[in-house]
Amino acid sequence: MAKLAVRLRAVEIVVGGALVCIAGRAAQLQLLEGRRWAEEARAQRTEHIVLPARRGALTDRHGTPLALTQETYHVGVAANELRDPAKDAPRVARQLRLPTPEVQRVLRRRYAYFAGPYSTLDVQPLRAVRGVHLEPVLNRFYPAPDLARPVIGRVGDDGRGASGLERALDSLLAGRAGAAVVLKDRAGREYESPARVISQPVAGADVALTLDAELQEIAQRALDDAIRRMDADGGDVVMLDPATGEVLAVASRRRDGSARPSAFTDTFEPGSVAKIFTAAALLALQRVAPAERVSGEDGKYRLGSRTITDEEPLPVLTLADAIRVSSNIALVKFAARLAPTEQYAMLRDFGFGAPTGIEFPAEATGRLRPPAEWSGLSAGSLAMGYEVSVTPLQLAVAYAALANDGVLLTPTLIRDVRGPGGDVVAYRHRPEPVRRVVRPEVAAALRALLRGVVERGTGAEAALVNFPVAAKTGTARRVVGGRYAPGQYTASFAALFPADRAQLVLVVKIDDPRKGSYFAAQTAAPVTRSVLEQALAARTVALDRARLSTAAPRAAAQPLDDDPGVVPYVVTWPFRPDSVPAMADVFRRRAVPDVAGRPLREAVRALHRRGFRVALKGWGVAHHTWPAAGDSAAAGATVTLFAAPRP
Repeated sequence: MAKLAVRLRAVEIVVGGALVCIAGRAAQLQLLEGRRWAEEARAQRTEHIVLPARRGALTDRHGTPLALTQETYHVGVAANELRDPAKDAPRVARQLRLPTPEVQRVLRRRYAYFAGPYSTLDVQPLRAVRGVHLEPVLNRFYPAPDLARPVIGRVGDDGRGASGLERALDSLLAGRAGAAVVLKDRAGREYESPARVISQPVAGADVALTLDAELQEIAQRALDDAIRRMDADGGDVVMLDPATGEVLAVASRRRDGSARPSAFTDTFEPGSVAKIFTAAALLALQRVAPAERVSGEDGKYRLGSRTITDEEPLPVLTLADAIRVSSNIALVKFAARLAPTEQYAMLRDFGFGAPTGIEFPAEATGRLRPPAEWSGLSAGSLAMGYEVSVTPLQLAVAYAALANDGVLLTPTLIRDVRGPGGDVVAYRHRPEPVRRVVRPEVAAALRALLRGVVERGTGAEAALVNFPVAAKTGTARRVVGGRYAPGQYTASFAALFPADRAQLVLVVKIDDPRKGSYFAAQTAAPVTRSVLEQALAARTVALDRARLSTAAPRAAAQPLDDDPGVVPYVVTWPFRPDSVPAMADVFRRRAVPDVAGRPLREAVRALHRRGFRVALKGWGVAHHTWPAAGDSAAAGATVTLFAAPRP
């Protein structure tokens, strides 16, 4: 009995000690380590995830989308959750456009993953299928990938702006990400909880750019054609509204088809296109009279150790003549009347040697040395557009000041910013004056000088029939690797359209044209005319046609009924014009009549009587034609007649 009592006592002690240990351990787990173990358990069953925010859209000034965010999906299928795998597998294959045997093979695994990405329409029928898990992904989409590509830029793999406006406006477009809790089962598969969202994502703002998609396409097409036709290294085209500073189009291309934002980042010596700024200093400081003349020196003039030449020498030249024929000699002589500080101040006031302030990353400032760093030849070089480097955008902004009565504006690419809903305007651009560069009367005199360039000078190839154009040509030696490259030139052309009350400033730059002439008069000027003609023919381009109609007095309209029409002839078929000499006049190119403001029936009849086919666009009364009134077209050619509602 004694031994049994001892044994029972020992069992009681062991059991009691075990209970004490269990109670102590339980107290330790619950009271001392409870929070830590609860966190670990929660971490095994839940996961915090980031809910990406929808990136804001980029559109042109008319609302045409340039960059959008689309929601796509990755698809996961848990095979053990499918109610009827035999029926569900073909359904999944059909919606994902995959072979059914391949899907059935993949579904033999516990979890099948299909990266896609798949659109909302693709996955919508799969939402009701048990075992199908959809993972939404936001993707950046560019409806027209080549349209203004260097300007718009791209989004990086991390979803942030990597270049161009996508980078510059990233803080506006990115929005604010949300957060959520995802629950997981024992196998680690995720499933949604009704209360999983911690904070909802906030979509980014939508930004309407100042670009005009149709003008942008016109500029790119014209530049591509010019580079191909002239076998040039590349080029740039910049268009902006001088009254607001809004950039309407920026096209940049290289010979190999690549595109980079060289209109903002690459500088060049402008050459003669910058002579108008020397003229601005002379007129603003009243250092030259309108009728004052200097000798043309028979086309050769010695300045220190340099010989300056003119391509079109004249015996004597006024300032207007010097700008019209782009005389280096006359401009150098006139510029000698300016002090270095005066010449420098005028160029600086027009914005050279400083950033324009546009909302684009890594804008180049160009180069304009202060007078203390000039040599004895610098004043003459600057008068001819050398020893100063500019970007195409800077040149366009400076010419816009001439069109804007002498007021320099800050250029912009942003028209307005709207909230995520698209209805609240958070920002709208207003013109931002930088400074007055010249007085209004001086700006008007400079525009008159530029108008003479197109009407009687080196810019004649840019002339339009019905509208006056003010412009300047520039042909400069090209700098490559810090040295002037032999036989290489940059052809540039800066234009105001129309000459007075300009609505467009257009700068065209062609790098090293190899085929044909390298002079801007035969290279950049025709490109300018082509762009302007296409802009006039486009109905959606941001041009005020009511103002254009008063830009220049039209030639007196001839009565439409006095057209003798086409003389009837009997000819053999098939007809050959050279077989009937008398028919030569009938098939010669003829002028398109001016039918603006006429009723449509009368306008169409007049075009038919002239021997043209007619393609009608719009309704109301005749507004304008393409080709324009006064231009010539072959008999039988199609003339597009644009109509507008009656006023």
